[in-house]
Amino acid sequence: MTATAVLTARALLLDMDGTLVNSDASVERVWRRWAERHGLDGDEVMKVVHGRQGYASMALLLPDRPMEQNHADNARMLAEETADTEGVVAIPGAPEFLASLRGVPHALVTSADVPLSTARMAAAGLELPGVRVTAESVGASKPDPEGFLKGAAELGIAPADCVVFEDSGAGIAAGRAAGMTVVGIGPRAAAHEPDVVVEDLTQVRVEHAAGDGTIRLHIG
Repeated sequence: MTATAVLTARALLLDMDGTLVNSDASVERVWRRWAERHGLDGDEVMKVVHGRQGYASMALLLPDRPMEQNHADNARMLAEETADTEGVVAIPGAPEFLASLRGVPHALVTSADVPLSTARMAAAGLELPGVRVTAESVGASKPDPEGFLKGAAELGIAPADCVVFEDSGAGIAAGRAAGMTVVGIGPRAAAHEPDVVVEDLTQVRVEHAAGDGTIRLHIG
């Protein structure tokens, strides 16, 4: 359900996949191949992988496998995903939304690494935010809040004054755990009860409030 709301913030923290970029086609291709190699049901695998770093998804799906194997497999998967940008496009409204953030404190907080986030944003024709928290920046994957807390710290904004934009269950849980308001983007988000949900970024308008640095977000 699409909510209508006005939220206030001092900084915005943006997930990438499913929030700014629709990379589902690439994610499906790479992870279904991985599922087949390991004798797992592809549909069940796809329920787990969105929002998390690959090694964290593998740990859930293959709980008895040594973590060093997950990290090695994850490195190979990241390379596959970086090379596979066919069908990667911007989420509706993403170019205009990012353009409206010029002068607004904001950061990309993604489970992708630098090469993958760079490749996908470029494939979607989107400009990378100046502040980025990627897989290399953190020691724990979403749903751990580390990435969002680091993004807030790099912007110099208290977590309670940040609004998170996310699409996945893991990401929404991470934003909540960080003590932030969460805007859910798209149908995946609705099942995980973010504070408000919109179909895409065409339903978000950013208003710069004069003077005190407050941002007003018109949602819906």
